[in-house]
Amino acid sequence: MSEPNATQAPPPAILFVDDEATAVKYFQRAIGALAPVVTGGSVEEGKALLDAHADSLAVLVSDQRMPGEYGNELLRYARERYPHIVRILTTAYSELDQTVDAVNQGQIHRYIKKPWDITALRMELKQALELAGLRKERDQLVREKLSVLQKQTVATRIGMVHALCASLIGPGRFQPVETYLAATALAGARNAEPDWQRMDYADLVGAESERCGSFGHAVGTRLAELRTRHAGRGAADAAAVVSETLGDASVRRDGDAVIWTAPVTLSEFLAKPVGEAVSAQHAGWLASLLWVEEAGGALLFAREGDTIACRAGARADSFASDRLAAWIERLSETS
Repeated sequence: MSEPNATQAPPPAILFVDDEATAVKYFQRAIGALAPVVTGGSVEEGKALLDAHADSLAVLVSDQRMPGEYGNELLRYARERYPHIVRILTTAYSELDQTVDAVNQGQIHRYIKKPWDITALRMELKQALELAGLRKERDQLVREKLSVLQKQTVATRIGMVHALCASLIGPGRFQPVETYLAATALAGARNAEPDWQRMDYADLVGAESERCGSFGHAVGTRLAELRTRHAGRGAADAAAVVSETLGDASVRRDGDAVIWTAPVTLSEFLAKPVGEAVSAQHAGWLASLLWVEEAGGALLFAREGDTIACRAGARADSFASDRLAAWIERLSETS
């Protein structure tokens, strides 16, 4: 006989909560052949077992009348925190009001009255386990789909930065895009997952379009101000112009360097959740990069302890044709 696979996941379990020891033994004897059974004797114990074993639980069966809180409180707790678990209420009493409330509030999948018909109970639990399996497969597919959409959102934002730079200072000038994305990566940008409970893909597209438009307008306005205010200044003044433009407690000048003590401000546009506006400071940051490009200079970044510093440096002569694609791949994978 071959050895079992040590990495194979254990079969999904059923959590049964009832304060009557006889009912617990009876349930285990009747259902134990279908799936592993975990038992608890109160609502509080049931909550603790859910918190400890939620990943391995497929079905929750709870009695209604127990000392302290009623079973429908446990079912509500499971619905809010572990919606993948199929929930079943059982009771020997005709508590129609509580049962109707539990059904209406989505707390339960089934109501089973005591005393149990063992054949019917086994059939109900078998169907509940199958439903839990289908939910797990569905949730996995949804997560994979949403992960793709999330990465597409980051890629779209990176493309927006590139398009914005081209529209404001002309095509073919990739240096400010390279500097902007390098700073974002150095700041440890994390992709913010959209709230898929309150938006669909059309909502995402609409929110991102509005957000990108607002950001682009703000960057264009700040760049026009910089051109007017700093007319005649050259690349040697890059650090001074950047620090003056940002003028925030999280950014300071240190000789020929600009120091960020809160690096997260470097990654706002790419990392902020869908629907959250980008700050004026962040728009000023990209605008100052575009000003430095027009002045014939470039900025180089390095991490210095808990801070990030940038200094004037030499511009790259050229960039590989797939450089933008490489950045999209790199930053889309950041999580």
